[in-house]
Amino acid sequence: MTDTALARRIRETLTGRTASDPFITYQALASELSLQPPGTIRHVAAALEQTMREGVADGRPMIAALVISRAGDMPRQGFFDLAVALGRFPEDPAQHRAAWSAECTAVNGTLDGA
Repeated sequence: MTDTALARRIRETLTGRTASDPFITYQALASELSLQPPGTIRHVAAALEQTMREGVADGRPMIAALVISRAGDMPRQGFFDLAVALGRFPEDPAQHRAAWSAECTAVNGTLDGA
């Protein structure tokens, strides 16, 4: 499966989440998409980055904000690095949690169950 096809499937999966239960871990997303090792998280991450680029280019919220690490309650560092590079988040890491929270609020307003 190409990253473009996977990005489309991820977008569809995440859009189907509800505002009352919006978050999913990287591993749970890979499992929900029936991806098999090796490299499942790497493929998910690359496809999530594609959704981020497309979302920013189209002026939409970054739906990838809903995918969080099982080791914490936020996305992995790569999400924040790309959000900064895309000009969506401030460079100051101390502001990332607030920027991510605002992005989640924007995404939640677009969910099917909202």
